[in-house]
Amino acid sequence: MPFLILTRAGFDDIVARVAPAGAVFHLNPGVATEEEMARLRDAGTAVHVLAPAADPRKAQEVDYALQMALAAGETVWVERGPAKAAPATPVKERASAAEAREHQALHQRLARTAGVFAKSALRTLRKGGAGGHLMVVPYLGFGNAGKLWIKGRVLDEPIFKVQASADSRWSNLLALYQRLESDQVAGERVRAHFQGQSLETVTDQGGYFAFEITPAGPVGDGWQTVALELPDSLADDGQPVRVHADVMVPPRTARFGIISDIDDTVLWTNVTNKLNMALMLARSNSHTRKPFKGVAAFYRALTQGAGGNEDNPVFYVSSSPWHLFGPLVEFLRLQGIPVGPLLLRELGMREVFKLTSHGNHKLGKIELILSFYPDMQFVLIGDSGEQDPEIYAEVVRRHPKSVRVIYIRNVNPDPARIEALDRLIEEVSATGTQLILAPDSVFAAAHAAAEGLIHIDRLASVRSDKREDDTSLPAV
Repeated sequence: MPFLILTRAGFDDIVARVAPAGAVFHLNPGVATEEEMARLRDAGTAVHVLAPAADPRKAQEVDYALQMALAAGETVWVERGPAKAAPATPVKERASAAEAREHQALHQRLARTAGVFAKSALRTLRKGGAGGHLMVVPYLGFGNAGKLWIKGRVLDEPIFKVQASADSRWSNLLALYQRLESDQVAGERVRAHFQGQSLETVTDQGGYFAFEITPAGPVGDGWQTVALELPDSLADDGQPVRVHADVMVPPRTARFGIISDIDDTVLWTNVTNKLNMALMLARSNSHTRKPFKGVAAFYRALTQGAGGNEDNPVFYVSSSPWHLFGPLVEFLRLQGIPVGPLLLRELGMREVFKLTSHGNHKLGKIELILSFYPDMQFVLIGDSGEQDPEIYAEVVRRHPKSVRVIYIRNVNPDPARIEALDRLIEEVSATGTQLILAPDSVFAAAHAAAEGLIHIDRLASVRSDKREDDTSLPAV
């Protein structure tokens, strides 16, 4: 696995964590001594010294070095140095204890053949109020007539690259790198304004913030707007940086809600193979990825309901990191899939594609949704690739009256997995809830029509949608 190493601190960190045999190091001049490079070569590491040196503070030089490292056609994992690091000089710790508390010195991103999408990254966490323009990324929130929930993130990033269907794999890789490598801002004050009241919080070490707002008066149906601002960061007009967050409040016409997984349920990602998942994300974008066949029409039918105008809310709960929020929302819109709040994972970069505690994360997010809508029943949709059936069965155990039906896309033909699913189907059915193992969206839609969840006339559109999708396979 190739690594582009720009500083001494990055070298020390990667050498301590990566097995030398088979690794490929592209080093800035002066980062390692001749003796150290000789020892690495004796241990089976291919060591190359950059010419010319790449200043980690200059994106153009880093990109050029990366292109040189990519000459063999491989994926290269890159160290991003701190703003004050000299590329050819060993980096030593000079910060005081107080400075160390304000700056996160190391964020590890290591890529191993097991598929951990990560790399060693030396980054400085920027403290709010130090000048410059920050970016606020508000995520889609949700709520009810008496309470709203909003989450977002503050980044030291000017803007994310806009992607297009004609983008090359190289362009897609750089855009993904930018999102995964964006600098979070810790300790930044954030204010929320709604119905004449203001609340304030501070971003955590990941740059995240969240608000639970109890409005002064009743909240209407549909999408609401909450104003957000950074009082300590000024825009070009001299005013605080401001954005608006959209918050969904289900209308009174809604008969049920939908909670859906994304990976291998809506969007093909091959999540059970982390390396293939990482390669798919690096090679494609929101314009070139495709949903599973018939998903768009099926989800539109569910939101419309049997009455055709129910406007049933849809929530997406996924183990994908919040870094991918923007591309996922863009994907939903481009594919005509109903957009709703996405509840993703807060992950350090070492764990982006090493999705541990998958079940605990999803179960916690579903519990959060159900707490806002205790009187609403839900349709749960997932796949058999990982833990969705087990997670949804646990939801039924805890909230048997809150789940109308579970649809599981069968993506794992392993007989042992099928046997385990049969046991779950029997267990769930004992509560009066159905767990349906569906080969495709048409099968699930036919069952939904028979259950009165969608209008029977919508079956034709799901079949048509599936036929159109048959003409092109998901991008890999």
